[in-house]
Amino acid sequence: MTKQNIRIETPDGVAEAVLVTPAGPTPNSGVILYMDAFGVRPAMEVIAERIAADGYAVLVPDLFYRGGRFGPFDANTGFKEPATATVIRAAMGATTQAMTQADTAAFLDVLSAQGIAGPIGTTGYCMGGPRAINAAAAHPDRIVAAASFHGGNLANDAPDSPQKNAAKIKARVYVASAGVDGSFPPEQSAKLAEAFRVAEVDHTIENYVGMAHGWCVSDHSVFNEQGAERHFARLETLFAETLRS
Repeated sequence: MTKQNIRIETPDGVAEAVLVTPAGPTPNSGVILYMDAFGVRPAMEVIAERIAADGYAVLVPDLFYRGGRFGPFDANTGFKEPATATVIRAAMGATTQAMTQADTAAFLDVLSAQGIAGPIGTTGYCMGGPRAINAAAAHPDRIVAAASFHGGNLANDAPDSPQKNAAKIKARVYVASAGVDGSFPPEQSAKLAEAFRVAEVDHTIENYVGMAHGWCVSDHSVFNEQGAERHFARLETLFAETLRS
């Protein structure tokens, strides 16, 4: 397996990213991993490496590049330290869904330039969850699978909420929620499911009972190994059924 740091040119600047590729020939298919709020760090790279081991190139871009070099920050203390929390919240507020959707065009171009010309999947964690789904809505010609893990605000009243983009999605979508998560309460889950059904989106919404928000990511205090392995198994199936010809 190869891991390299790359720079991605976008209309708004240069995004740092990590590209993980499996050993052997260049894979035909790839995955874009949308980070959580704490930045691109070893815990995100661990997830990328597990996905790459299944035969895909995995790109992990810094979504907050417009504000300069970002973190990464400790997932357990980031929101507990006032100064750090201010930086994180400012970065989240300054990076809109529309910006990430536009950036995804550059991410796709980079994968193509690397010889990864086939179908693309996405996966996102926390704030990256809705971005992974909205990326599929913005780039339906290339993104054929999208997954969200403990993603928040997937079906709220915001104009860029994923459920409002359901009609644009051609990808298969998998959504995994923490057992009890205030950022994605039951009423949002029901609203998202209805939007997907009306738009005829091939989807699954699954509740990980007993898991807390952040359970998939190894540097979170709520990390749950059994839940994380379940998440990897779901991704393996999703991508095997959509990205492999």
